[in-house]
Amino acid sequence: MEKDYWLERWKREETGFHQDEINPYLRQYWQELHLAEGTEVFVPLCGKSRDMIWLNKQGHSVTGVESSVIAVRAFFEENNYIPHHVAGEKFDCYEADGIRILCGDFFDLSKQELAKIRAVYDRASLIALPPSIRERYARCLSSILSPATQILLITLNYSQQEMQGPPFSVSAGEVETLYQKHAGIRLLTQQDVLAQEPRFQERGLSRLQESVFLLTLRDRI
Repeated sequence: MEKDYWLERWKREETGFHQDEINPYLRQYWQELHLAEGTEVFVPLCGKSRDMIWLNKQGHSVTGVESSVIAVRAFFEENNYIPHHVAGEKFDCYEADGIRILCGDFFDLSKQELAKIRAVYDRASLIALPPSIRERYARCLSSILSPATQILLITLNYSQQEMQGPPFSVSAGEVETLYQKHAGIRLLTQQDVLAQEPRFQERGLSRLQESVFLLTLRDRI
């Protein structure tokens, strides 16, 4: 599940993970962050998510990171933006109307790129990563963001024996293991959603739970 896997998925247009509609949990729980207008928001592994447009309409500047230039260009083209493009050593930057996407490897990010970020929206990042990478991801994200940054995290939980990811199953216990050293963790909701997800029924799942967490990064000791 390295970067090349996702680049190939975008190249072959195998993008069933993309949602055309705004995520309902984002609409319902974003207010729990109590952010001031103008707060800058980070969307890791953003693809061409329209959730970035919704966040921008709430008065936020949005920064995404995405490894596939196909996804980045599609986001701007499909939403009728004409981005300003600046090539860089590690990231190519595409920006228009308060939405900036850094095209490159998430693990190349530094504090410099995210210096003004105070909130994160993670719907399809953690669950896109296999167990061998998730700990590195959580550690990296926590280390390059400022203390008190809030993360709205959405996960899926199912029997991994019934279906291979992605999206991968991430339990509430694993969220605690990954982030308890770095953040306060608050569970906002857990919902059994298999009945509303026929494509996951077709893949053989007997249960499917969605969870929404609010993480608040602590001061680093």
